[in-house]
Amino acid sequence: MRFDSFEHLLSHYASACPDAPALRYEKETLSFAELNERVLRRAGELRAEGKTCLGLLCDGSLDNVIEIFAGNLAGLQLVLLDDSLDTEILSMLMRYTDVDLLWGDEELVEELEPSLTEGVKDGKGKILFFTSGTTDRSKAVVLTDHSLCQSAWNGSQKLPLAPEDTLLCMLPLCHVFGFVCGLMWGLSCGSCVALGRGARHYLNDCKFYEPTAVSVVPMLLGFLIKQRCINPELKLVLVGAGDCPPALLGAAGAMGLRVSFGYGLTETSSGVAISVKGDPFAMEVCPDDTITIAEDGEILIEAPTCIMQGYYKRPDATDAVLKDGVLHSGDLGMFDENGLLHITGRKKDMLVLPDGTKIFLPEYESALMGLLGHTELAVTLLKDRPALVYSGAGDEKSIREKLFGMMRTLPRDQQIAQIIFTDEPLPRTATGKIKRWELQQKVGAEP
Repeated sequence: MRFDSFEHLLSHYASACPDAPALRYEKETLSFAELNERVLRRAGELRAEGKTCLGLLCDGSLDNVIEIFAGNLAGLQLVLLDDSLDTEILSMLMRYTDVDLLWGDEELVEELEPSLTEGVKDGKGKILFFTSGTTDRSKAVVLTDHSLCQSAWNGSQKLPLAPEDTLLCMLPLCHVFGFVCGLMWGLSCGSCVALGRGARHYLNDCKFYEPTAVSVVPMLLGFLIKQRCINPELKLVLVGAGDCPPALLGAAGAMGLRVSFGYGLTETSSGVAISVKGDPFAMEVCPDDTITIAEDGEILIEAPTCIMQGYYKRPDATDAVLKDGVLHSGDLGMFDENGLLHITGRKKDMLVLPDGTKIFLPEYESALMGLLGHTELAVTLLKDRPALVYSGAGDEKSIREKLFGMMRTLPRDQQIAQIIFTDEPLPRTATGKIKRWELQQKVGAEP
């Protein structure tokens, strides 16, 4: 069923199947009727606060979900924040998005209280998610409960869940993929959503909740397979929000799992294409969306029901990517002979050398990983030449010997000019993507 709002979704299932399980967290289970009642009660309390913009330090808990729904029903602008971020960054994001009320860990809320603002005048219905920030500093994307509900319906038309399914939500709710595909996908289908208990429970959440479906990023899928955390009831795995090695999807398929790969952006309220059979990288476009390929290979998206309202306070940035209702995704793709979409790269995930030569990093880095047998690496520019940033212990001579065959096939200006070793993990987003701008800043600051 297609829902117009959070309120519509909750009230429908509270009436149609009041006793059916809606949310599980730890040992507590809320029926749809109980969830709706708690949301309505909390919404009344929030209205009495007289505030306009609620910031949520998302921890993925049951109370977190209730607060999100209640804040929306109370007419507040919502800002979904990553509670693991440094307090200085959180303070900056709060001021940028006009947060005048903050929910989350009490100690952290108290520490961030000086960053509260006077609020916003026209925030009703708006829900702000931050972009991944892999190529630039994060921007706040303005979505709505309507666009998020439409996105959940859009995806479920290609990959439906049944009321008897249990969807395990292991991803951060502050990320649109986690919110839509980890929470809204299940609720919109009338399924039960089991809320993961955080990274320290990755090893046992599948066994504890016994889900039939789960949405994951590639890094998390790799962890679950390597640690043998897959429960026998699990049948469907939706992978998204990052490049996924074919070998990893093959390993999941060998375990008897149905694996689907989803493609979407924060700007489109999550997914616009999903694979439903056969090749997991060959995706069908979701029914509400239209995708065309520009002459340079860029994926252009028309998603009228799911598209963002824009970047918060950034009309210039909005106009740069959203033109006449068409989103210029920055991703590269192609349609095969069967009309299925394949992602081939990212325009911004590339190095542009002084002579205009472009190095597409996913392909380049994947080749390096294969040769070195090491995945914690990335390539960036240093003094206008490609530099390899290698996280972990390593020997430069040995690495260069392993790369010699590949390097001699490339023009000199495309070869690795320098290897930088670091003991620190590479800067990544919550979904595992390299923060390119942050890596470039760090390398540029090296003596």
